[in-house]
Amino acid sequence: MTGQQQERAGQAEEARLLWTPTAADIEKARITHFTRWLEQREGQSFPDYPTLWQWSVDNLERFWAAVWDYFEVRSERPYDQVLSSHAMPGAKWFQGARLNYADHVLRHHMDAPNRRAIVFGSEDGELGEVSWGELRDKVGAMAAALRGFGVGPGDRVVAVLPNIPETIISFLAVASLGAVWSLCSSDMGKSAVLDRFRQIDPKVLICADGYVYAGKPFDRTDGIAELVEALPGVEQLIILPRLHDGVDRQRFPKAHDWRELAAKTASCPPVAVDADHPLWVVYSSGTTGLPKPIVHGHAGITVEMLLMQSIHCDLGPEDTTQWYTSSGWIMWNAQVAAMAAGSAIALYDGNPAYPDLGVLWRFIEKAQVTVFGCGAAYYGNCAKANLRPREFADLSRLRAMSSTGSPLSAEAYAWIYENVRDDIWLSPISGGTDFAGAFICGAPTLPVYAGEMQCRALGHKVEAWDENGKPLIDEVGELVCTLPIPSMPLYFWNDPGNKRYLDSYFDVYPGVWRHGDWLRITPRGGAIIYGRSDATINRHGIRMGTSEFYRVVDAFPEIADSMVVDLEFLGRESFLYLFVVPKQGAALDERLKAAINAQIRSQLSARHVPNAIVETPAVPYTLSGKKLEVPVKRLLLGHPPEGLINRDAMANPDSFEWYVALAKERARAAG
Repeated sequence: MTGQQQERAGQAEEARLLWTPTAADIEKARITHFTRWLEQREGQSFPDYPTLWQWSVDNLERFWAAVWDYFEVRSERPYDQVLSSHAMPGAKWFQGARLNYADHVLRHHMDAPNRRAIVFGSEDGELGEVSWGELRDKVGAMAAALRGFGVGPGDRVVAVLPNIPETIISFLAVASLGAVWSLCSSDMGKSAVLDRFRQIDPKVLICADGYVYAGKPFDRTDGIAELVEALPGVEQLIILPRLHDGVDRQRFPKAHDWRELAAKTASCPPVAVDADHPLWVVYSSGTTGLPKPIVHGHAGITVEMLLMQSIHCDLGPEDTTQWYTSSGWIMWNAQVAAMAAGSAIALYDGNPAYPDLGVLWRFIEKAQVTVFGCGAAYYGNCAKANLRPREFADLSRLRAMSSTGSPLSAEAYAWIYENVRDDIWLSPISGGTDFAGAFICGAPTLPVYAGEMQCRALGHKVEAWDENGKPLIDEVGELVCTLPIPSMPLYFWNDPGNKRYLDSYFDVYPGVWRHGDWLRITPRGGAIIYGRSDATINRHGIRMGTSEFYRVVDAFPEIADSMVVDLEFLGRESFLYLFVVPKQGAALDERLKAAINAQIRSQLSARHVPNAIVETPAVPYTLSGKKLEVPVKRLLLGHPPEGLINRDAMANPDSFEWYVALAKERARAAG
């Protein structure tokens, strides 16, 4: 079998049809209603998704104006123009409009104030609820308190909080004032928090006094004191008691109790701000330097999130949506956006594997979740553990699932259909913190094929390019976006001349957003992500994505985790390391190595076979669950370990030391 034949065989396995929408599914889908409305508005027919997508990118301004009108975006005054130009960066959206993102979440209280807006749970197994009316009241009270502290448009309010309702209430209160929100998760290290918050000079700090994870309490009062001392611009401290009965007044005599502020009766309606007024600051991972502080605006996030959550995710008032996420991941922001579509959201604060991997599936049953999403790695862990959620949890209300963070393997697709539900709509997405959205996503009117995401997002001109800027179909290329989208960053905070912004996305193809992923667009319009392009495997001139390896290697029951790194660099011949973490009780012996090599040769090609398979105690990960392939590659190529990573931005920082030792051993062996 030639390499090309093997590649086609692998693609055929990925392309296995798993689900087809029924006529009833298509009829009730929100994208169907939107398409019919658009056909009447434009006086033309859109018979299928590819036709609709092509029109949306060929008529960019008309498409996004239609999104604005369809969702009845509330603005104090009409916008003057949809889009200033097609230049990237620099394009301005909906100039002249004055609106507030929080208003588009809170407006749902008018339809059904007693309907639940948030259902939440934690490791203690208890559930709680917040209605839309209660949400409006608590947001109003917190906004009034912040306004009383002198917080106004442009002031930064930062928080270190877990994935709980109080975090969402705090965010909506800040946003409603036109202040700028920024959030770190409670489990993030002090240095990592300061690396982020120091860059934006906050006026108010909101912190929980601790959190519980895997049954163990973690007291953060020492960390709060250190943050206050290290952030001289902080004028007000608000503490949310989670582990203690109240605020430690001896230690924090001027601190405010979050619960007391939110319990007051006060009204503070959202303030209209300019379309490009900053809404929040989110951050890149910061594993290889200071995190990039990325600023998004009210109008861009409002229209992007309404499109994504309602049209592509098919969410509405009858839904309860859960994304299992930490509060430090962009999916926390996305779950809040589900509320803008009218959906209730379900929050789980705790370890997804404590006391066992079934905990989230039991929560889905108790919270009556209809749409569930999480990082792809969680599904992989469930599959490796031979978990069968359909046998121990009532998942009858669950109608759709999603994943992101890393490519979802064809095997994980199959596990979901075999062990969760065989009639589920599964629509993984691929996007980024960078623009708080998804380039590749789903549509409930399209079929699902194993290992393949359904479609490119409407209004997002995403292509796969070769090194000469030529668009490719059914070949792997760089993921680029050739036209602006509303939620692209306004700027990076404190980035004179947009230098860091330009270097991050526009350094390869000037004026074209290069996202840093390998992408293949299939002839039917689906998409497959092959991993980060800066972690590329280049074997004898053939480029390969790392996800191809993981799909094969991680299927071995003896393997708990793996990471592949190619040391080809500046003409040096490729040397391919495959690092594996054996499962407890398994051994990486010669038999297993031979089996792995044989499977790689069979499923991929002879070129993919690694030069060395090495047992490692752990694969290093970022806090958002991404493998640190590039820092390990640079380390093994001879870069000094200092400056390669930020330990506080890692989920398991001690794991990197093993690779440092390996790099030193390689250097000694090379003389």
